[in-house]
Amino acid sequence: MKYDPLRNHVGGALVDADLPTLDVYDPSHGTVISRVPLSGAREVDAAVQCARAAFPAWSALPIKERVQVFFRYKALLERDVDTLAALVSEENGKIESEARAEILKAAELCEFACSLPQIATGELLEVSRGVECRVERFSLGVVASIAPFNFPNMVPHWTIPNAIALGNCMILKPSELVPLSANRTAELLLEAGLPAGVFQVVHGGRDAVEAICDHPDIAAVSFVGSTATAKVVYRRATSNLKRCLALGGAKNHLIVMPDADREMAASNIVASMSGCAGQRCMAASVMVAVRDVDPVIARMVEVARAMVPGRDIGPVISAAALERIVRYVDEAEAAGATVLVDGRGVKVPGKEGGYFIGPTIIDHVTPDMRIAREEVFGPVLAIVRATSLDEAIAVENASPYGNAASVYTESGAVARRVFERASTGMVGVNVGVPVPREPFSFGGWYESRFGVGDITGKGSIEFWTQSKKLTTKWNRAAGVNWMS
Repeated sequence: MKYDPLRNHVGGALVDADLPTLDVYDPSHGTVISRVPLSGAREVDAAVQCARAAFPAWSALPIKERVQVFFRYKALLERDVDTLAALVSEENGKIESEARAEILKAAELCEFACSLPQIATGELLEVSRGVECRVERFSLGVVASIAPFNFPNMVPHWTIPNAIALGNCMILKPSELVPLSANRTAELLLEAGLPAGVFQVVHGGRDAVEAICDHPDIAAVSFVGSTATAKVVYRRATSNLKRCLALGGAKNHLIVMPDADREMAASNIVASMSGCAGQRCMAASVMVAVRDVDPVIARMVEVARAMVPGRDIGPVISAAALERIVRYVDEAEAAGATVLVDGRGVKVPGKEGGYFIGPTIIDHVTPDMRIAREEVFGPVLAIVRATSLDEAIAVENASPYGNAASVYTESGAVARRVFERASTGMVGVNVGVPVPREPFSFGGWYESRFGVGDITGKGSIEFWTQSKKLTTKWNRAAGVNWMS
């Protein structure tokens, strides 16, 4: 193995434990590069107790002092961008440019956390003569973040900087498929001056997740992953009276109108469906072609066929994921859909054991087909035909997911209609990946999110803190009233 077996990072140090392990694979080659321990309730409790000990001193610091850690940490991310990106590429399979972009986005998330002293301010008002009311935000205590495999570095940073800058101590449970980046994050935070115990990494699978949801001293849990698991985590955490925000899957629709700019639409849509091998919740999954947009589709086919697996697109995460994706394509083709670009059966020279599938575009998909309804999580785009904008919106509205939608058009009226009627939390106009940038928050609707609020940006402040209200009267001459 290239890397030593991983250990949990607790109390500022790696800790040994006699635990069962799981192999960690490099999906580009299909080879084992490390092993990850499968922690349970005992290991989670050890991390919680360490976090509880660190919490009083950390939360007592003024927020302006807490964020100094993230000024320094952001600089470390930028210093080590090449090695951090290489680690993401190894454990996840992303091509170099995608892995670098992931690290730089993590740095941007830290930049927002550094602005929290100017954003997470209290409120003060004289509500009656001589009487003031004040609201301040206080940290929750020990919190936990359960992260997915598709962004080993960036998605944990949706929660780490804000939750910790707001005074909490955090336990990260990374995906057992991509655990290497998490330990490096812990090391860099210590180098940036974060006190031991404020951030810790506990590796594992289902047992660790259940222990986090059940632990009485964990106040809040965030989760990013599949909808099925998000529901389980949300129900279990909230049944234990915790705050929980669980982000699930997606089935993002791109509506293409006849007036769409051919080149922009084609290149954007292919990039959206194939970026990160389609393994992102913002990926284009269904294109709804309104009337005659065949010139756009023809150009998309050209762009997709020019992409080289291993150079322009990385592998999917596992052999099981590859088999599942191919099964969706096989089934759609058997049901009468037309495969315009076929990425099945790809072999990359020098990486013959990797889990590669090339960009795949399928036309004449009907809304009832599984590939049009279920999250594929691969570089596959299903094209559904529609005769009107209203019909296209109806196709989008029929999805139980509510993550994101986009429209390609030159009409402001059409764009506004899609924005108002799309049943999603994020909408784009001539944008293939409509992710809001900070300070705007990321978050979908319906089967794509369980819980209240958003996970990033200003919306996260409410989730990671609780408000305390103070009413004060110093003026003895103030009249007697209902507040006396």
